[in-house]
Amino acid sequence: MQQLKDLMSGDVKVISPDMSIRDAARQMRDGDFGMLPVGENDRMIGTISDRDIAIRAVAEGKDVGTKVRDVMSEGVAWAYEDDSVEQAAKIMSERQVRRLPVVDRDKRLVGIVALGDFAVESSEIRSAAQALSEISKPS
Repeated sequence: MQQLKDLMSGDVKVISPDMSIRDAARQMRDGDFGMLPVGENDRMIGTISDRDIAIRAVAEGKDVGTKVRDVMSEGVAWAYEDDSVEQAAKIMSERQVRRLPVVDRDKRLVGIVALGDFAVESSEIRSAAQALSEISKPS
């Protein structure tokens, strides 16, 4: 059974909720990230995605100086690095997310797994991909 640590990207940046959405967008662009965890006082308090910026900021006419905390998604869904691909797929499907922070057993952020990371030929991952197809369906 394949574990998340075998698929995840370990290149993770955490941003402050007081950072501007302009700076968050620049970090996403420069790092080629679609989502960044938001941390405060050594804890993940949310995430911000390119979609959050587009829908909750740009579409609403917010200024580029708007703080990340004003448009981020709260309530972080995450998985352990030794969880199976199927477990992560279940979490992603239930929470309707395409990217999932990955933590170690001390709950320290160690990576991010994205929907595209599951796009490999392993048969055990194919079943996870089926579950993930539910993410794109309207609720």
